[in-house]
Amino acid sequence: MNKIDALNSIAEQAQRGELVFPTNVAASLKLQQTLDDPDCSIDTATKLVLNEPFLAARMVAIANSAAYSRGSDVTNVKAAINRLGFRTLRAVVASLVVRQLAGTSKNKQLQIMTNKLWEHTAQVAALSQVIARRITKLDPDTAMFAGIVHEVGNFYLLSRVDEYPSLIERDLPAPDSSPDDLPSFSDTIIDRESSETQIGSAVIQSLKLPQAVVEAVQALWFGLRAMPPETLGDTLLLANELATTHSPMDIHSYAEESEQYSSEIDFVVGDGTLNSILEESEEEVKTLAAALLV
Repeated sequence: MNKIDALNSIAEQAQRGELVFPTNVAASLKLQQTLDDPDCSIDTATKLVLNEPFLAARMVAIANSAAYSRGSDVTNVKAAINRLGFRTLRAVVASLVVRQLAGTSKNKQLQIMTNKLWEHTAQVAALSQVIARRITKLDPDTAMFAGIVHEVGNFYLLSRVDEYPSLIERDLPAPDSSPDDLPSFSDTIIDRESSETQIGSAVIQSLKLPQAVVEAVQALWFGLRAMPPETLGDTLLLANELATTHSPMDIHSYAEESEQYSSEIDFVVGDGTLNSILEESEEEVKTLAAALLV
């Protein structure tokens, strides 16, 4: 089965609501639902987080990142939750869910792609947080959340690679193809984008994401980046373009074959510029992205 057939098959399953999640995702979703309960106390949240060692480590690391640090390090989960708040905690739990979506395949190529996709995701999430706080003046935690979940569809596809190996084939024309073959190749890309959008939409719906976040991710699929950015969708689009690590699932640009000209993306923001703000925030972006990778 080729890639398009595989994508169409998964898209048809998604439309029927037949999504296949790794078993550990269900437990993390239950954790997320508990945290959404307005009666959930910080002591209850702390106990729940301590049951997930990676989540606990990530919370402490983020609390001590330059984006959230207040001059002194926190050394335990409860102090980290106190510093970050429940909205950030929910975003970090979402990062756990997204990472788990890809499963734990022993396929080496798949592992490399999964790690690279998560590195891209962490960069976009960190950039979204800084852009929202410094430029678009939106809620930075919501922006970080949107950055964390913007690749959920692709993480889900990676979870199905063992069943559909063609999903990680490259979308490139044959070396000996003639110019006459290019239109059919373009049609193939359009078909793939359509299937991936259907799959991504189904996964987002199953995760019951906030509507504002859903609209931001949809803007990434269908929208055009505005300069200067104003909306959450604009914020996500800009962060995605500025990320130095490309998504390995991006059909338009493979990281090892393209260069990112982020220095050419600039505009005036108050008394400064985008690039000056990014330079000032470089340590914040770097440490927050690193914390998400813990």
